[in-house]
Amino acid sequence: MAPARRALVLVDVQNDFCEGGSLAVAGGAEVARRISTHVREHHGEYAAVVATADWHEDPGAHFSDAPDFVDSWPAHCRVGTDGALFHPGAEEAFEHVDAVFRKGQHSAAYSGFEGSTVEGDRRLGLAEWLRERRVEEVDVVGIATDHCVRATALDAAREGFATTVLLDLTAGVAPQTTAAALDELAGAGVALTGEPVGA
Repeated sequence: MAPARRALVLVDVQNDFCEGGSLAVAGGAEVARRISTHVREHHGEYAAVVATADWHEDPGAHFSDAPDFVDSWPAHCRVGTDGALFHPGAEEAFEHVDAVFRKGQHSAAYSGFEGSTVEGDRRLGLAEWLRERRVEEVDVVGIATDHCVRATALDAAREGFATTVLLDLTAGVAPQTTAAALDELAGAGVALTGEPVGA
């Protein structure tokens, strides 16, 4: 029997989520560097490598001048700003990225499965794109463990993909929310390996 086709999903490895960004996560830059190393050493093991990106224009109440850091946040990853660009530490990884799924133009959009990419005259969501390539398993990495990585991995599992989060290639915002996210992921049948950077 042929091995299952597997994809790697790089979640939101963007400047605003790394040190110096408007919504910085401790260890974000280190995660970007580790992802480059992982992709350099393992890209041949994946049928596809894709990336997701926050891509906000006017996401409504998702942005706030007095954020609660649960449902509202400081402005981040605005289209056309340096903060929305992928972190330079991940540059080597992006040499192998097959498609980028942008999300959240007018909404919060934590999950990469809310994003889309354009191929020719078609706009495709992440699940549809993966299925067209007969992908059955996904490894999820990126920022932040307790928010967009969590949401993306949960949706991957709901979509029927065998899902693993490579925690050594993620960074969490806070220990408490990261621990809760890991419990939720495990309860949803998501496999977890390693430990998150930072939180």
